Amino acid sequence: MATSYDLIVIGSGPGGYVAAIRGAQLGMKTAVVERENIGGICLNWGCIPTKALLKSAEVMDYLHHVEDYGLKAKSISHDFTQVITRSRGVADKMSKGVNFLLRKNKVDVLEGTGKLSPGKTVVVTDKDGKSTSYTANHIIVATGARSRSLPSMPIDNEKIIGYRKAMTLEKLPKSMIVVGSGAIGMEFAYFYHTMGTEVTVVEFMDNILPREDKDVSTQMARIYKKKGMKIMTKSEVTSVDTSGKGVKATVKTAKGEEVLEAEILLSAVGVSPNTENIGLGNVGVKTDRGLIPVDDFYRTNVEGIYAIGDIVPGPALAHVASHEAIVCVEKIAGMDAHPIDYNNIPSCTYCSPEVASVGYTEAAAKEAGYELKVGKFPFSASGKATAAGKTDGFVKVIFDAKYGEFLGAHMIGAGVTDMIAEVVVARDLETTGHEIIQAVHPHPTMSEAVMEAAAEAYGECVHL
Repeated sequence: MATSYDLIVIGSGPGGYVAAIRGAQLGMKTAVVERENIGGICLNWGCIPTKALLKSAEVMDYLHHVEDYGLKAKSISHDFTQVITRSRGVADKMSKGVNFLLRKNKVDVLEGTGKLSPGKTVVVTDKDGKSTSYTANHIIVATGARSRSLPSMPIDNEKIIGYRKAMTLEKLPKSMIVVGSGAIGMEFAYFYHTMGTEVTVVEFMDNILPREDKDVSTQMARIYKKKGMKIMTKSEVTSVDTSGKGVKATVKTAKGEEVLEAEILLSAVGVSPNTENIGLGNVGVKTDRGLIPVDDFYRTNVEGIYAIGDIVPGPALAHVASHEAIVCVEKIAGMDAHPIDYNNIPSCTYCSPEVASVGYTEAAAKEAGYELKVGKFPFSASGKATAAGKTDGFVKVIFDAKYGEFLGAHMIGAGVTDMIAEVVVARDLETTGHEIIQAVHPHPTMSEAVMEAAAEAYGECVHL
């Protein structure tokens, strides 16, 4: 294996492996450094295996309501161990797929922990402690992030766990406290609640899914409370006692302190970037609160060193890391790369009902000074949703009243994580509200709700 490359990528997550493959496609002699599993957190411990778990929960949900479809089923139960095993199998299959793609594109995989060293050098230390130095004209750091641990609830992976442990528990807990109600928190809350765990969600902000439009957050809370999940907003876990059989979490609320007891506590309060112990200081790469500042093409303050993904400012999302990788590498290759529009990044939460959004929330659009036209179409008025028995939720669209600019869309319901792509493309093409209305959408589909919501914004909706 060579010791000198055109491009070395540290980390093989959705940013790293995409950067490596694109670099190889553009004729660069490329290597990727990985200390654990090819595919990184997303493929092995995040995006992919969680979707497998959520699919099992969704099927379980269907089985509990099978009579709603004129069907009958007896003795509905689950094998929790097999649910976890299936999830790991899905992750393993996808990891092998990325390994194949790297081999296909002749990318060298350097197994071990990578550390930057002066002279555009990466020192890779393998599991046996052997270190090898590699040089490259360009080095991309894509080391990702890990579960954030707060002093009030330090993760011990026994009674206080992060998302990785939540995917591989040996048995289904009887009760669980989920701290944090972003995408990770709500997905695990849905999964465990559906499988039979008594779940309490604790959120510091005013609403669950606090980054989403308030209408979506309110609807989600209403749905989950109806399902029997306890949701506490404007609440903060100040301490956790793990000395007993389970956990006792002291929660500060608007009404005073409350002590919650459960078998296990899941900390889902965000992620911390993996920027320690990778040699940034050795080569003078600047950091700001753990993140690496970069320009529009992901260049750090040190020539020839770049950073992408969860370690740079911006949304910590797999699809963002992948796109940053392509922009970064194409710029290195001298192509006419274009900076990412971070206001057109879709956000998705894969619990049931799903949540998807892009662009301005209604509140943010008003704050930005726009005069708005807002339309909302409920799935209760959708023929496809009614036939599928999935009428919870709605599509909400926001347009600039003056020019018809598509400012944002916010969806909650079945399949909306697939539907949001229409809005992303429409906004990228500067499509107006009336152009959405005039584009014929197939019937009956969930996606026609986008057109119906646009029509409602302009007072033209027939089906409301």
